[in-house]
Amino acid sequence: SRYYREVLPGEIVKISRHDVQTLDVVRRPEKDPSAFCIFEYVYFARPDSIFEGQMVYSVRRRCGQQLAIEAPVEADLVSTVPESATPAALGYAQKCGLPYVEVLCKNRYVGRTFIQPNMRLRQLGVAKKFGVLSDNFKGKRVVIIDDSIVRGNTISPIIKLLRESGAKEVHIRVASPPIRFPCYMGINIPTKEELIANRPEFRDLANYIGADSVVYLSVEGLVSSVQESIKARQENSLKTQKSLIGKIGHCTACLTGEYPVELEW
Repeated sequence: SRYYREVLPGEIVKISRHDVQTLDVVRRPEKDPSAFCIFEYVYFARPDSIFEGQMVYSVRRRCGQQLAIEAPVEADLVSTVPESATPAALGYAQKCGLPYVEVLCKNRYVGRTFIQPNMRLRQLGVAKKFGVLSDNFKGKRVVIIDDSIVRGNTISPIIKLLRESGAKEVHIRVASPPIRFPCYMGINIPTKEELIANRPEFRDLANYIGADSVVYLSVEGLVSSVQESIKARQENSLKTQKSLIGKIGHCTACLTGEYPVELEW
């Protein structure tokens, strides 16, 4: 029988035709919690992935619920840009008591936008990438949940598309905090200058991207959404010594600039 589980931080695993063996686990210094990349939960991982004993989909839904607590808005319906932010949008809608409605459908015959050679082509690509379900939102106030706004290129033409198709208001809610810092731990985040959160336009982001309002999830809100069920499970487990509680660690360097290791250059 096959048994899948996470590879632990620092674990060295040998996989052969016969079996899977743990050779060693390299421990972090005693008082140092591990620093699991929090952006895996926000964006990188597949929704059915399980990290730290919890499903990524469930964490994203909790982020949406937390966003509804932090940034509610007078609106008629909640939607998303298909489909990476769907769990967060469903969480937001549920918490606000608003219907979740599809406003865009994906055109399956268009290539990926982020690999287009320049920004103009990327923006044109976005408009072709989606069909508009205008009957679902004409004359209505729409909240669009996104998982992250990195450069601001992709969301702008989508807002324009929705307005031209009859949306009365378009509010953007982002189910993660703004990315402000580079990642030196292996994820290729755009340069500081490219990140919208570091540009002067960020001061009036709603106006810049053409939305009625834009609000991001707070860092504290993201961390609590990620850690809530880990803490609950630790507290419920009789096997857990009290000394381990509170030692959950996540890397938030791209959001806060606080790196889990000393940078040596």
